[in-house]
Order: sequence, then structure tokens, then C-alpha cells
Amino acid sequence: MGFARVACRAQVGLGAPLVHVEVSLASGLPTFSIVGLPAMVVREAKERVRAALLNSQFEFPAGRITVNLAPADLPKEGGRFDLPIALGVLLASRQVTSAPRGEHAPPLREFYGELGLTGELKAVRGLLPAAAQARRAGNEIIVPRANAAEACAGAPELVRAADHLLEVCAHVAGIRTLAAGGAPHAPHTVPPAATGAPLDLADVRGQLHAKRALIIAAAGGHSLLMIGPPGCGKSMLAQRLPGLLPPLSDAEALEVAAIASVSAAGFRQESLTERPFRAPHHSSSAPALVGGGVRARPGEISLAHHGVLFLDELPEFARPVLEALREPLETGAVSVARAALTTQYPAAFQLVAAMNPCPCGGLGDPQGRCRCTPATVLRYRARVSGPLLDRLDLQIEMPRVQADEFDTPAGEETGSAMAAAAVARARELQRARQGVCNARLTDADVHRWCAPDEPGRQVLEVAMRRLRLSGRARQRVLKVARTIADLGGRPAIGAREVSEAVTLRCLDRTAP
Repeated sequence: MGFARVACRAQVGLGAPLVHVEVSLASGLPTFSIVGLPAMVVREAKERVRAALLNSQFEFPAGRITVNLAPADLPKEGGRFDLPIALGVLLASRQVTSAPRGEHAPPLREFYGELGLTGELKAVRGLLPAAAQARRAGNEIIVPRANAAEACAGAPELVRAADHLLEVCAHVAGIRTLAAGGAPHAPHTVPPAATGAPLDLADVRGQLHAKRALIIAAAGGHSLLMIGPPGCGKSMLAQRLPGLLPPLSDAEALEVAAIASVSAAGFRQESLTERPFRAPHHSSSAPALVGGGVRARPGEISLAHHGVLFLDELPEFARPVLEALREPLETGAVSVARAALTTQYPAAFQLVAAMNPCPCGGLGDPQGRCRCTPATVLRYRARVSGPLLDRLDLQIEMPRVQADEFDTPAGEETGSAMAAAAVARARELQRARQGVCNARLTDADVHRWCAPDEPGRQVLEVAMRRLRLSGRARQRVLKVARTIADLGGRPAIGAREVSEAVTLRCLDRTAP
């Protein structure tokens, strides 16, 4: 008879609830049972554990082995439970004895790792949320060395990394302590990833109106729709938006890295420093964009959290896919509901979309290349619903770039460095005034911080009456006007700011 309990954590969305791996050895016919709502991968752990123990020169206990993953009603999946199960079997059979711990030792040790058949520890997915939870609880966390960088992002001072089951057993028995951070003598560090030359706004020729709109969008966190013929620079502008945004704060970087950790792509060291830029293809499904699947994984809008989501050829996306964006644009979060699981992911992304003015892309060309009928143009633009367009703060038209604009010297174009400095100043004003960027202001905050003066109010009233703006469009015009004033360093919102904000919503004043 023997009993042991080892701590671990499951992965449910971005949560990491504590799981106690309880191992009981009893006399009787040899069996090995794992209970507690395990997935197929967890049930297969008994074969990996058996082979790893034998190949590590341990004895596999004879008799009835029962492993309970408590709480029993929480789904368990993944190979992260291999190491705690194997360690629990060794502790219960007294082949490994836990050494006494000092009074300043962490209250609990958590173990993670998939076992190879020879006892080596392999990386597991979604470890960053577990490391962050372990840090809040003050628990020590033992992980595979391949996960050391990811775990150190969440709990750098509490991480111990190992390559083999024998190293973990020696650490538990007090024979040889694993180094903090995962390195033999120093904390584990990962060199920054090599990146190419940064994209500069000066590379985009002409399009001064579009560049101004892009800077406003960056300064206030606003969504942006660009309408223009093929080759006018829509994609180039969208790709340069992340370079205008201020660096991620520590809390934001941890959120971005945690979402990447539980996604299919897994944790990347670059996610701690770079703002995400996601550009899904227009054939993407609603679950791919919003999130879902059997395991309720995060979608593209969550992977773009604190970054940019670029939807090129916007009308080519399926209508249900586009309509699924409406709620996340308002709330900054998305709830993925399945029959057995409901998970909420953050989705505070900045939407940038691009579309042609008509199916052939030649509408408005001075050379008259467009042959689309008004009905064809109307059907094309109607693929994007009015309620979705109403939620887009900026809507601009971009003309075709003329030949002489390509000869403009690069030094005369607005560069990313100058634009990023202006954006940083505006964001700092917003942070000091209201704590969030202007695009995230609530209706009450808009009434408090975005109230125009008397000339500005008159211009807004005329615009609402003539353009038949909705209440939501009015609020978004005021938010954009507040951003324009912040860029100019002006404390009040006047007629000039309101007028420019109205002109940056072209679909409210034009029809095909």
C-alpha cells in the first residue's frame, strides 16, 4: 500500500486551474487506471510512464495502480501530466523519497512535462498561463528545459528546468538541486530573434491623406477601412501600422504571449516584444477567425490582441465571418461556447481592412477603366453590412498613385520614426487623462472627455442631420476628433477636429 500526491495545472482557455495527481498503490491483480475525466492523450500516459520508469532503471510496481486527477469534473488533456504521474508512482512505491524542505521553501511544487520512452522530458503546450498562476501562488515549477524560456516569462524566479526524469527525482530527493531559471549556473535567457529591416512609412509613395488617417488610427487605437484600386498601397500601409504603435507594456506582453502559448502555433520569444500582426486569408472560416474547434482554441482576433488584425479584400470574406467581428469590436473580448466548455479570450485588436471600390477595382479611375454597372457596385459593397461599417472609426478612399509620385525623394515622405513619436505623445496624453486609448472609451467617458466646444457641436449637428449618422457613428466621430486634438496638442475639440473626423468617414457621405 502506498499513496502520493503531486501538483500540476490543467489548461482551460487562458486559465490554469490546479490539479492534484493522486496515486494509490494497492495489492491485487496488476492494473493501471487513470480517472478524473482524462482525454485520450492522458489515458495513453500509462504506457509512456511504464516505459520511462523501466528504461530509467526503476521498478514498475506490481499490483493495482490508480491515478486520480482531481478535481474529477475538470477536463484534462495534453502530455503535461506524464511527469507528475510518473513521479507520483515513484513516491507512492517509495523508490523516491521527498527531502525535507526549509521554512523559506515555496509552499508547493508543480511538475509539468511529457515523457519519452527513455525518460527524457519533452516540451508541452500552453505552459505560460500555468507559470503565471504558479507565480501568484508562490509555487515552484519544474518544467522541461525546452519550456524554460516560456515558463520564465511567467515566473522567472520560481522555474526549475530538467532534461530527464532522473534529474527531477534527484531534485525532489534533495540529492542534486536544479538551477533556478533552467540553466546550470545562471538564469535561463534566450537571445532575441533576428528580425529583418523594419518597415518604414516613407516607403509608401504619395497617399498623404491615407498616411494621415493611419497616424490617427495608431494614435487612438481606431479601426480603419481603406478603399482603393489594386496597387495603391493599402497593404503596405497596413503592414506599417505595428511600427507606429508604442511598445507593449509588461502586462500586455504577458497577455499576448499567453494567448500564443495556448494556440496551435505555440509560444514564441518574439511575442514578448512585438505587437501581433495577423492577416488571415479571405477564405478563413468563422471558427478560424473567432476561435473554436474541439478544444476551443483562440482565433485570429484573439491572436491579434493588443495588435493589428488586417483583413484584405474585405467583401470576399463570408458574411457570417464578418458579422462575427461586431461584438469583439465593441467589447474587446470573445466568448467561445461549446457543448462541454465555454471559454473567454481577450480580443482588444485594432482592425484594419482593405477593399476595392468595385469588383474590377477601377471605379473612379480618371482613365475610365471601370465597366461595372451601379447595381454591380452596390451588390459588391453590400457584402459588408451597414452595422459593421458603422463600427469602423475611419473609412478613407485612396486614389491610384501617379507616376511622378514615385520620383519623390524618400526624405520628403513622412517616416515611421517621426510618426511613431507623434503617436507616442498622443498615447501618453490619453493614458494620463483617462487611462485607455480613445478608441476604448465608454459612452460615459465620451461624454466626459470628448465633448466639443460650441462651434464643434454645431458642425456635428449639421453632419448628423445631413449624413444621417447613427448614435454609434456620432460617438466614434467624437473619439476620432479627440485623437486629432491630441495629435495637435490641443485640449479642446473644435470645429476643425470634428470636421476632419467627419471627412474620414467616406461611406457615410457617398453612395455608389
